[in-house]
Amino acid sequence: MAARILDGKSLAASLRDGLRQKTAALVQRGVRPGLAVILAGDDAASRVYVRNKMLAAEQVGVRSLLHEYGRDIAEEVLLDRVATLNADASVHGILVQLPLPGHINAARVLEAVAPAKDVDGFHAGNLGALLAGRPGVVPCTPAGVIRLLEHAGVPIAGRHAVVIGRSNIVGKPLALLLLRQDATVTICHSKTRNIESVTRQADILVAALGRAKLVGAGMVKPGACVIDVGVNRTADGKLAGDVDFDAVKEIAGWITPVPGGVGPMTIAMLLENCINCASR
Repeated sequence: MAARILDGKSLAASLRDGLRQKTAALVQRGVRPGLAVILAGDDAASRVYVRNKMLAAEQVGVRSLLHEYGRDIAEEVLLDRVATLNADASVHGILVQLPLPGHINAARVLEAVAPAKDVDGFHAGNLGALLAGRPGVVPCTPAGVIRLLEHAGVPIAGRHAVVIGRSNIVGKPLALLLLRQDATVTICHSKTRNIESVTRQADILVAALGRAKLVGAGMVKPGACVIDVGVNRTADGKLAGDVDFDAVKEIAGWITPVPGGVGPMTIAMLLENCINCASR
């Protein structure tokens, strides 16, 4: 029996309806949520991502402002812009689109964003709050994955969750969120030995390593929930996830498609973070 498809696009659309209502309530109180986006360089994919995020923001009533710079922008100019946005009371969320040009210290720029306006949840203060179980802004993609699992009724507590990937953006924070939901969590990465023997134990398997079709049917436990975070461009120009969707859907109990799975949820969580920052 083929896996149940976890439709992130449909769920994100439903969430946006609720976010639109929250924004309208804030506007009635005299507060319109504002999202500032910093885009530097000439990465084509980044431009597409930024356009989609800003369009989604406007659809729920969040005012979005783009601050765009060329690839030769000086790091200090970006830092000055972040400082200005931190001090601007009409801006409730600041998004620094990655990747930045190679000569820019991305970590320094991200750390310059005020934690209360860090809608991506990348600041060390917010990541530390997540680790400590304290309130803070949660990274968007991990938050979106958890929301997808909850909406689909996928059991988490007491289950074995395996996360492939250890980035600060997805792998590590998602592992912490799964732990918070009482899962037993294993993190795999590029140096993990006999990775197939680990992934085949997973009740929930999350692929977030950035390698097209890395996860095949032989790596998946029958009936497992498989979450594909990867977005890769194949040689023929098509999009592919980290999971071999056609093969794995015949084994898994649940699976996310690429596109239309985790991606829309990431944007929905970004908007939710921005609106929550405005509410505070």
